[in-house]
Amino acid sequence: MKPGALLYTNTSGIDIDIMANATKRPQDVAGMHFFAPANVMKLFEVVKGAKSAPDTLATAMDLGRKIGKISAMAGNGDGFVANRSRGPFGTEMNLMIEEGALAEQVDKVMVEFGYPIGPFATADLSGLDIGYDSRQRRAAQDPNYRKMPIADMIVEMGRLGQKTGAGWFRYEKGDRTPHPDPELAQKIREKAAELGIPQRQFSDEEILRRLLFASVNEACKILDEGKAYRASDIDVMWLNGFGFPRYRGGLMYWADTIGVAEVYRQIQAWHQQYGARWAPSALLRQLAESGTPLREAKPSRPM
Repeated sequence: MKPGALLYTNTSGIDIDIMANATKRPQDVAGMHFFAPANVMKLFEVVKGAKSAPDTLATAMDLGRKIGKISAMAGNGDGFVANRSRGPFGTEMNLMIEEGALAEQVDKVMVEFGYPIGPFATADLSGLDIGYDSRQRRAAQDPNYRKMPIADMIVEMGRLGQKTGAGWFRYEKGDRTPHPDPELAQKIREKAAELGIPQRQFSDEEILRRLLFASVNEACKILDEGKAYRASDIDVMWLNGFGFPRYRGGLMYWADTIGVAEVYRQIQAWHQQYGARWAPSALLRQLAESGTPLREAKPSRPM
């Protein structure tokens, strides 16, 4: 490329700084992260590398607006801001299945909350092999990685989602309607018994809170690390990247309607019950103790 040409990457799986540092001008490198399907989803995540120059970032933000996207700034890190904040949501939905929840109940709860489609039906639409491959890579890199044996089992059964006619749900030929599958439910119960995981029933409220509070806690960690400027930026990302119901205002706005003290109390309780993955963010604790809403949260360090 000619000197001064700005270099942008759409990757969400490779560290921006690794690529920037492979060039002679890391100040000209930043991320432009689109969300699938890119012709539909409005979110345009601009990722700031350690050496990205202000004009490199400003040009990217402006480009997003020019092509009809909603531009939002994110600091560099695994998953950037949007996918990192949603990661715990995906973990909890899988772990609740291990504990006895049904995919159709989880999807029903989230559709009634306002999502256009439930998370398990969404996974079937995207293809379950994508998440499977990602989990295999992470497990190979991290000996302490918490595996998802039931989610893996489904893929290893050849159930890859809509494209194979079966995933978390089964599908009739030529029809995208998800149908609960009693045969799969039995296989899941057998796997849970093999793993020694006790089974129980879940209330709709617990499902909703386990999914979303996990992500609120992670979002607070992101803010505390200075990877996002403000809570409302995270709301913009969830509204325009993940189909979060617009009338709920966004993940953090919704959490404020419940109250930061109640969110913190519940996360503390689940920390005692489930261990380290529910360790409360230091920022969330500070907000709860001071009675400060999430919308007023300030990063403890600059991006």
